[in-house]
Formats: sequence, C-alpha cells, structure tokens
Amino acid sequence: MFTNRPAMKKETQTQVSEKGQQMAELEKDFLLLRDAVQKDLLSDNNNNNGGAIDAEKIRRMIEQSFYQVLEEEKLLYNRDTRDQLLDWVVADIVGYGPIEPLLKDPDITEIMVNGYDEVFVEKFGIIEPTDVKFEDDAHLRRVIDRIVSPIGRRVDETSPMVDARLPNGYRVNATIPPLALDGSILTIRKFAARPFTAQDLIANTTMTIPLANFLKACVEARINLVVSGGTGSGKTTFLNMLSAFIPDKERVITIEDTAELQLRQRHVVRLEKRPPNIEGKGEITIRQLVINALRMRPDRIVVGECRGGEALDMLQAMNTGHDGSMTTVHANSPRDALRRVETMVLMAGMDLPLKAIREQVASSIELIIHMERLKDGTRRVMQVSEVQGMESDTIVMQDIFVFHQTGIRNGVVQGGLKPTGLRPRFLDKLVANSIEIADNTFEVPMI
Repeated sequence: MFTNRPAMKKETQTQVSEKGQQMAELEKDFLLLRDAVQKDLLSDNNNNNGGAIDAEKIRRMIEQSFYQVLEEEKLLYNRDTRDQLLDWVVADIVGYGPIEPLLKDPDITEIMVNGYDEVFVEKFGIIEPTDVKFEDDAHLRRVIDRIVSPIGRRVDETSPMVDARLPNGYRVNATIPPLALDGSILTIRKFAARPFTAQDLIANTTMTIPLANFLKACVEARINLVVSGGTGSGKTTFLNMLSAFIPDKERVITIEDTAELQLRQRHVVRLEKRPPNIEGKGEITIRQLVINALRMRPDRIVVGECRGGEALDMLQAMNTGHDGSMTTVHANSPRDALRRVETMVLMAGMDLPLKAIREQVASSIELIIHMERLKDGTRRVMQVSEVQGMESDTIVMQDIFVFHQTGIRNGVVQGGLKPTGLRPRFLDKLVANSIEIADNTFEVPMI
C-alpha cells in the first residue's frame, strides 16, 4: 500500500500469500496507530489553546504518542518494521502520505496519481505502475490540500485545477472532480537537487562533446537560442544546462510559469507568473512579466517556456539589444517550432501580416535545439538547426547536427548525433567575440 513490494519471481504461491497477509495486517495496524496518534495530537493541541507548534515539536509529539499506542495495544514488531510504521504515520499526518517514499526515491522523476488506487512513476524515462495506494479519494484530497495550502492556493469545486510548487521546487498539478471524471488526479514532476551539467548530459548520451563545445561558444557569443521538444523530452533540463554557460558578469532575468530553472550565476533575478485569485482577479501573465523585465535592465532574458502571446515580446527582446536570450517551445521538429512561434505571436492579438511575423522570427531566433525522449526512455538532442533568414515568404533553415538512429539492440536505441558538414553563418559572431571552436567540429565523421 505504501511502498513498492519487492519482486516475487522465485517465491512460491504460499510465500506470496503469506506476504500478502502480513502486508494486510501491517496496513491494518498502521491505520489503528495513525488514528490513535491523530486523536492524541488533537487533544494536545486543544490543551495548547491552539498555539503555534513548530514541525520538529510535532514530530516529537507524534513519536511519543506512537510508542505509547504501541505499548497500549501490545503491538510487537522488530525495529525495522517499527521504524517503517513510524515513518508511515509521520508521512500521513504531516507529510505527503503514501507517496512520501516515492518523493524520496532519487531514481523517480515523475509521480502520476490517477485516482486514489492507481499510482504510476517514471524511472529512467520509463513509466511503470506501483503498489502505492491511498485509502480513498478523501485521503488523496487531504494530501493535495496539504501540498497547496502552504502557498495560499486551494482546490475545490469552484477551483478544481491548480499548479503549485513544493518547497523543494518540485512542480505539482492537481485536478479534481468535476473536471477529473474518475477521481482526483495528482502529478508531481521532480527536479534534481543539483542541476545537470554539460558533463552529465554527455555521460547520459543526451549530447556529444563537440556539440557541448559548440553550444557553449554560442551562449558566450550571445546567439539567440530556442530549445524545442515534446512533453518530458528534457527541454527545461537542457535550458538550465545552457544557462550555466552565461558569464557571471551579466544580469539575467528568468521568467517562468512555475519556477524550475536553477541558475548558479550571482546576478540572477527570478520572476514567476501569478494565477488569478478566487475572485478571478490579480493574475500576472508571462507576457506581462516579459514586458516588465525589459524595464529591469537585463542583459539576457530566459523564459522557461513560450506558450502564448509572450512569444511576440520575447522575439522583440531578442531583436532589440537582448541578444543571447533563450526559451523553450513545445514542438515536434525545428521547423514545427517556428510554426508554433508564428501561431503564438498571432495569439498576442496583434493584427500583423504573416510575412511580417516570419521576418521577425527569422531575424530574432538564430539556433534551435530539438530534443526527443526515445523508446528506451533516453532523452537525446535530435537536431540542431540554424535559422538563416528569409527567402521570399519562407524561413530558410539548415541542420548543423542530426541524430542518426541505426536500430534498437536489447531495448536500447542505437545511433549517434553527427555533424552534417554545414557551417553556421553566425560563426563571424564567434570570431568577433574572440571565441574559438575546434576546426573539426562540423566535419562529417568517416564511416
């Protein structure tokens, strides 16, 4: 119920049945202990006249009450099982209930609760089911409320959908009935405590050493970059890695839906959009933040994701003295990314001809890095394409690096990211900034 059970491939049916019975008894004792401890805590709080109690004191009170109930109910367990029960009780009363162990597992990158009795996780890019369950939908709703309440948000029938952020930076989305037809839905995306570096992404085969050196040179030369890809393809992680190449002396402003970027530079200003309040007022959009950022003397603007009219203001920032700005876009290819940007500019409500929009796009965006999550769960850079300008009514692009898949062996995608032999036109910017890259960066490798 609360943790993934170990594999039982070699166990007999009798052993499996006995373990299931032991687990059921353990869960029954857990419910008894939790309810008794909660009753004690409520009684103590009433005696405390509702005064504020810090988290550490609550934990000590839970532990004291827990051992007292164990003694009263004559429940005998070995130390490991007793500690496990205590962790469950603490997690359910002041933590995040059954999903607490999943949040602590460093290999899990996403937790997907599809109703109180069905929880999936993503491990190493692969989605798999778990044995974790909540007691009922009311139990799940209590955990959701515990997540969103500390940041002043609420989830109820009048506001059945919410985006929030845990104190450790994890991104949370909760959707409840009537929008969710089969019960409350909770999705938590975890982020590494330490941001991935270029060396990490090279080791993970996300990119190659020549590409890393090329992108580092592009960032230092203030080339305008867009990272494109689908959901879960690693766009934000890659954008965070690129931002690490920004020199310390520059003033960087980040603008996000939910704060996820972890820039390590000294001079960073972080902005996050604000949703409307219960009365539907007070909303601050990404577009408003981008416009406001232009008045804050930025050297670069980093937008976590463009998904609406803010694309127009982002393009104007890139084209009016804020070179080296970056953003991400949901798209299926570099060419598709440009089409999406065009569509988002139209969402800004400006009555602009399509050719004028394309000219703005072509003169602002210089490089697109496209990422995908492959069948084996790995996230790879699939294309790096330069935007060269306009020819008639068409934006001209050329691929600098392309991933070539050669097959699948033992469930692992085979292939590599290779240069096409074409050299980007903006190399003169690198020369002007005294930035050198290896002569063989763009050479097609001998087969």
